[in-house]
Amino acid sequence: MTSSLYDFTCALPNGTSATLEDYRGKVLLVVNTASKCGFTPQFAGLEKLYTSFHERGFSVLGFPCNQFGKQDPGSNDEIMEFCQLNYGVSFPMFAKIDVNGGDADPLFKHLKKQAPGALGSQGIKWNFTKFLVDKEGNVVKRYAPTTRPEDISKDIESLLA
Repeated sequence: MTSSLYDFTCALPNGTSATLEDYRGKVLLVVNTASKCGFTPQFAGLEKLYTSFHERGFSVLGFPCNQFGKQDPGSNDEIMEFCQLNYGVSFPMFAKIDVNGGDADPLFKHLKKQAPGALGSQGIKWNFTKFLVDKEGNVVKRYAPTTRPEDISKDIESLLA
């Protein structure tokens, strides 16, 4: 059983994979994203968080997901191009995954177990659910899709302090 965030390996859009061990010691915001969602403009806010705090040991990790309203139907290449052209995304983006159900990515199973949603629910309700992770790899908070990235900056700041 995987016990640490750093034990996970995640697929990259180009077909290779990366270990989250590379992010040890950083504060992370892990987000399931979508390109055609009402919350898609949050990419701009996520990018702003990334550029504001990156030098201090912070990263956003984006995981495209097509499970909610089929709002990310493109290929990994199309999704990456969309994010870069429309929002200037420079934070790490991973390959498209499932976050719920039998094929849910193991990382998201871990995140949901560490930080359940309302009433203890482990399911992710929609795109742009966010998980804040401290420098030791502990999930410290889960944010609803409606939480704007800029509203998380104080929590990031306190973990970086």
